[in-house]
Amino acid sequence: MKIALTGGTGFIGQKLTDQLLQENHQVYILTRNKGKKQEKQGLHFVQWLNEGDEPEEMLEGIDVLINLAGESINSGRWTEERKRRIYHSRMHATNEVIRLIDHLNEKPYTLINASAVGYYGTSEKRTFDEASAYSGEDFLSTVVKNWEDIAKTAEKDWNIRTICCRFGIILDKNAGALPKMALPYKLFAGGRIGSGNQWLSWIHINDVISAIVYMIEHESIEGPVNFTAPNPVTMNEFGHTLSTVLHKPHWLPVPSFAVKAILGEMSKLVTEGQKVTPNKLLSHDYPFHFTHLKEALEDIYQK
Repeated sequence: MKIALTGGTGFIGQKLTDQLLQENHQVYILTRNKGKKQEKQGLHFVQWLNEGDEPEEMLEGIDVLINLAGESINSGRWTEERKRRIYHSRMHATNEVIRLIDHLNEKPYTLINASAVGYYGTSEKRTFDEASAYSGEDFLSTVVKNWEDIAKTAEKDWNIRTICCRFGIILDKNAGALPKMALPYKLFAGGRIGSGNQWLSWIHINDVISAIVYMIEHESIEGPVNFTAPNPVTMNEFGHTLSTVLHKPHWLPVPSFAVKAILGEMSKLVTEGQKVTPNKLLSHDYPFHFTHLKEALEDIYQK
């Protein structure tokens, strides 16, 4: 297949690109700076998001467009300026994706757009699946809803199969949230964060990549898809499991107010949460590699 990818040099994008190339797809990565990129067999770079760029000229005949572009939410305190970048980077890139599709004579049959479980808001008591209504009122849920609304234009205007990947906390040794969460344990200072009762809906990075490829191949999957493992855990259970796998103590509680003082509004990612189940992947028989937290963390830290 001919697959176009935004955010191809990011955390998920790099691993997804490697997998797609292994499966002999032609991959076109949209980038602001094509000049510094090294092409190879099956891998092409397309300039976009600069004044005068017309990426559609190289993308006629693409089968799938995957949009992962956007400022990372994990790499710093959410100042007002940072929140502005988080929001506008996603809206700008996704609007450009829609503009690009509009200018293609032959439309892709699938658009896969990044999203997040933040769509559902936070709760210690409710369980959310893809049929759950939007109930968020905070910054992240607003970002996610507006992000998805733009992506859905592809379905409404051109009847393109559109999938919104609502990512949970993606577990990887070197990127994402896990290295920051593991650091206190490595320093013998790990412990319960906040009440410990807040839910953590997680997924191993290998399942993220495999599930995206699975969705490309299974055309009956569409709409919102929760990218979480079947067994979410409380933050307290996560801490105990992480300490066991790392052979470090779980003993030093961190109160919510201290986390908020350090991270600001970003603290909601760890002091509040939501219990999210991947009903759509399960109902379409996606074979999860990692369904329980302990086996996922052991694969990351002990292999």
